[in-house]
Amino acid sequence: MRRFSFFQPGRDLPRLLAAARNELGAVAALLVLAGGALAFLALSDEVAEGDTAAFDLAVLKALRTPGDPNGLVGPPWLHVAAADVTALGSVTVLGLVVVLALALMLSLRRWSEALVVLVGAGGGVAISQGLKQVFGRERPELVYRAVEAANPSFPSGHAMLSAVVFLTLGALAARFAPRKRVKALALGAAVLLSLLVGASRIYLGVHWTSDVLGGWSLGAAWAMACWVAAWAWERWWGGKLDRDPEAS
Repeated sequence: MRRFSFFQPGRDLPRLLAAARNELGAVAALLVLAGGALAFLALSDEVAEGDTAAFDLAVLKALRTPGDPNGLVGPPWLHVAAADVTALGSVTVLGLVVVLALALMLSLRRWSEALVVLVGAGGGVAISQGLKQVFGRERPELVYRAVEAANPSFPSGHAMLSAVVFLTLGALAARFAPRKRVKALALGAAVLLSLLVGASRIYLGVHWTSDVLGGWSLGAAWAMACWVAAWAWERWWGGKLDRDPEAS
């Protein structure tokens, strides 16, 4: 007669810890996905009801010199730097980054990773533009804007698309990096670039703060959704995501 084996720390705990380490990336991605989606839903409800208007205007005025809505606070070099940084989140620059990343992945025969980047970027553009039309939110008044901007304001396309592209590339780079500090650098750089792009949109007066927060949260959620989908596909149907194609 077979006896049931109860949990034995000395025998089973190392196995559980090893399994948790192996799936840590997927667990973290799922947490970011859930947190970003919930944050966006809560924020979009506040924006639709106009509850963020006072906060958004207060932040915008705090970044302007008193009595001059068009005068940015800070030294002139900061104004130039913000304009340079905000270009990193444009469709043109991100499109070039995506094309180069796709070329690299295809040359390495990383088919699934190339598909993740392509679907992530293309889907991000579609989602961003679709939601802008749904909410139809007006941007800050022209007197506050330091650069030109068109189309509705919520969510911020620059913030969302930079989060999608940079986080997707950062997560893929971390996946294949052999050292923990390299993984941390890849993810940290992706987060930093996304934050800088979003912050520049607020500083330059082309977006409300809630627009950028919405773009960040939705962009992170979408990037992680694409990553988790690719991870699950490779895990259960396509073999390991990080296999070496040259070894086959």
